Amino acid sequence: MKTFLILTAIVATAAGGALAWQQYGASTPQVHYRTTPVERGDLIVGVSATGTLQPEEVVDVGAQVVGRVKEFGLDPNTPESTSREKRIDYGSMVEEGTVLARIDDMVYVAQRNQAKAALARANADLIQLQARREQADAEWKRAQRLRELSVDSISPTAKARSGGPAIKIRGISDSDYVLAKSNFEVAVANVAVGEAAVAQAQSSLDLAETNLGFTIIKSPVKGTIIDRRVNIGQTVVSSLNAPSLFLIAKDLTRMQVWASVNEADIGVLKVGLPVSFTVDAFPDEVFRGAVEQVRLNASMTQNVVTYTVVVAVDNSNMRLLPYLTANVQFEVSKAADVLNISNAALRYQPSKNTMAPQNASRPQEEDNGATKPTGTVWVQQGETLKPIEVQLGTTDGARTEISAPELAEGMQIVEGELSVDEIADVKNPFGPPQFGRTRAR
Repeated sequence: MKTFLILTAIVATAAGGALAWQQYGASTPQVHYRTTPVERGDLIVGVSATGTLQPEEVVDVGAQVVGRVKEFGLDPNTPESTSREKRIDYGSMVEEGTVLARIDDMVYVAQRNQAKAALARANADLIQLQARREQADAEWKRAQRLRELSVDSISPTAKARSGGPAIKIRGISDSDYVLAKSNFEVAVANVAVGEAAVAQAQSSLDLAETNLGFTIIKSPVKGTIIDRRVNIGQTVVSSLNAPSLFLIAKDLTRMQVWASVNEADIGVLKVGLPVSFTVDAFPDEVFRGAVEQVRLNASMTQNVVTYTVVVAVDNSNMRLLPYLTANVQFEVSKAADVLNISNAALRYQPSKNTMAPQNASRPQEEDNGATKPTGTVWVQQGETLKPIEVQLGTTDGARTEISAPELAEGMQIVEGELSVDEIADVKNPFGPPQFGRTRAR
């Protein structure tokens, strides 16, 4: 038993010494690398932005009168097989002139009837005034005839005097003549006042009938209702701004993306530039469009100036919905079918003890003024790294076009060294997963 314990102690001591030598005595520990493949594909140089899908043309239908919403109109697309009448609601497709809603019209019917009565009273007053004018006209004409009639005679007083002159007698006195003329002119003026009163009453009736017509809300265009902003029984109050009842999109097969673009990027965007974008509703589908308008009215939020860029989108398949958030990529330039690598691989610079001896004293490459700048990528060659000089081309911010005779699609390029946690995770596939992002040194 004693011998067994001695042997166990010797074996444990030897194992511990070997482990200590492996960890602390080795002069050059083995380095593990993280690699990334050379890929072939398209690189797009663009500007990223976030926007919102909008219908190309929207009509806001409001009310011009005050009242309670009595009922909604019938949906013109109600299936014949449906026994229950379908009313106008969200998503209803309407034609121009379709009744959308009716507002309680009791007040406006009463006003219309009152205006009708006022018009009838004005017409009756006018008839009366016209009759008085005819009477005054007859009296005036009679006064004119009497004015022309005169008789020469000698008064009894003059007759008593010898040699007295004869007196001329007229058929109407001057005062009666002037009165008849004045009465006629007043009657003519009263008829003119009566005619104006009739015109005013007619206008009041027209206004009352117009307001009564406004209690029936009709669609001004053909389109789709994307928002209904009132309910049955709700009272709408029209003041300086007409209250909004319905929002109608004229044509949902044509949409727009209103993208907010930073002032630093707005200079490269032009009308007609191709655009691609995605929406969260269809994350695996890429939609296409083109810049239709670059608006000049900038906005500032927290000292950041942005411009609104309108992108025209074909929505013939009706998959895109209004007000979806769009992740927009403006395609400023494009490199098609080129070899490319992640920018992390271009930034990686190994330590000297990991390079081959002939590369350890190699100076850092600099841009020699060629058409394309140069860079260096590293590939693993046994236990050391070998550099490959590459020419750099188009970059999209995450990947860069590269070219060199030694490069081939699928070649593994070093982009970093694995951390201790990553090495342990690789060596022990049955260990617990490591949380957090890996890091390169």
